[in-house]
Amino acid sequence: MECYRHPGREANIRCQRCGRPICPDCMRDAAVGFQCPDCVKEGAKTTRSGRTTYGGTRSANPALTSQVLVAINAAVWVAVLATGWTSSRLVDLLGLTPNGGCVQGDFIFDVSRSLCETRSGTWVPGVVDGAYWQLITSTFLHVQIWHIAANMLALYVLGPQIEAALGRVRFLALYLASGLTGSATVYWLSAEYGTTLGASGAIYGLFAALGVIVYKVGGDLRSIGGLLLINLVITFAVPNISWQGHLGGFVGGALITAVLVFAPKGSRRSTVQWSAIAGVVALTVLAIIVRTAVLA
Repeated sequence: MECYRHPGREANIRCQRCGRPICPDCMRDAAVGFQCPDCVKEGAKTTRSGRTTYGGTRSANPALTSQVLVAINAAVWVAVLATGWTSSRLVDLLGLTPNGGCVQGDFIFDVSRSLCETRSGTWVPGVVDGAYWQLITSTFLHVQIWHIAANMLALYVLGPQIEAALGRVRFLALYLASGLTGSATVYWLSAEYGTTLGASGAIYGLFAALGVIVYKVGGDLRSIGGLLLINLVITFAVPNISWQGHLGGFVGGALITAVLVFAPKGSRRSTVQWSAIAGVVALTVLAIIVRTAVLA
């Protein structure tokens, strides 16, 4: 019996997939027995992409989503710098302000937009006035270089680890939903006429996610606990840091990740996971609607 790829060379083994005779040089290890090189190539083409431990599609490059998010944040920051930095109109438009007001000098007044323009003031729109986009855009907005540097460094370090565990789509859903729960908490608990900005809510959601994953696999929580403690001290020790956004993002990230990693395995796991994420987002939106009704 001759090898089908090397005529004249003796072959004592047949490919387990196609049955053709193969010589030792053509033998490829398979789950059972050996396969020929052609069948191995064909199998690689038809094999489905791998899944992560928690049901998501395994990312070929787990760092890619984090890199794109960093690039978006950086682009917004550059736009703020180019349009006046601390006095940029983008801060007023994209930052999260619960209730709109009229800015004149260092003061903000609760007057109508038309009266504000009459007084030559600058109108700052708020969520109550219909600027709902601020609940998301504020999570991509930074002014101070230390602020964006700290948040993007955390995203660059934490993001790839979490995406490798959850998959790209679930990771992105976690990031955005954590940012939204952080914004909703700011909307409820922050000053009515203050402006809040930064990706910290989403970043704290990632801190919580990593903690939940480490707990699930039985890892050592001391390192993540120490990191959280340091950030907690910074949150309350450094002026003008939104503890509300940190708290909301952390709770949202913890809830979502807990469902993702503890959902029962099987055909219904994805349904359970996405239903839970939708539920968290729906409750967050409901809280935003209620707060708007209270402030209106």
